[in-house]
Amino acid sequence: MTTNDQHYISLIIDGDTSAFSVLVDRYKDLVFSLTMKMLKNREEAEEVAQDTFIKVYKSLNTFKGDSKFSTWIYRVAYNTCLDRLKKNKKYFNDVPIDEFTEHQVKNIDNALDTLEHNERDKAIQDCITLLPSEDAFLLTLYYFDEQSLDEIAKVMNLTPNHVKVKLFRSRKKLATILKERLQPEIIEIYERANR
Repeated sequence: MTTNDQHYISLIIDGDTSAFSVLVDRYKDLVFSLTMKMLKNREEAEEVAQDTFIKVYKSLNTFKGDSKFSTWIYRVAYNTCLDRLKKNKKYFNDVPIDEFTEHQVKNIDNALDTLEHNERDKAIQDCITLLPSEDAFLLTLYYFDEQSLDEIAKVMNLTPNHVKVKLFRSRKKLATILKERLQPEIIEIYERANR
């Protein structure tokens, strides 16, 4: 957590409600991005992002500062998304997992590294939207927000080891989709090079 965040949190707790707009501006894009990945519906994602900030505002005095403020907001967003999914009784998409080995998953990652940075990000984001909500959320934190296993564990209320297992499974699902979408010759080059 930046001391800057703590400054605004203190102002808000002391009664300066206008200071909350600074935190909303700072985190609104991240929160919306995460809610969109989980809910896959713009209108619902906007509503849940709004609900997230209402919850953050109401419970700001319970923030203890034992994790980064951004991690705490991610966790509120994640739980709010889960509540909405349960309420809507939506079922997660199922992506078949081929018998991928860790080596093959790394080959997919290596193939992605050959793409231009923007192409790589777009390829991953396009494929992430096809994943079940929880996988999409986890991979967004990992690939785009560069959260550590410990930070993701705090957000999702899991142990770091459990996050590591879920992350590997999510990456296998992503690899399945990427393998179908990426040019097969790029992957073959890397598979041959890494044999």
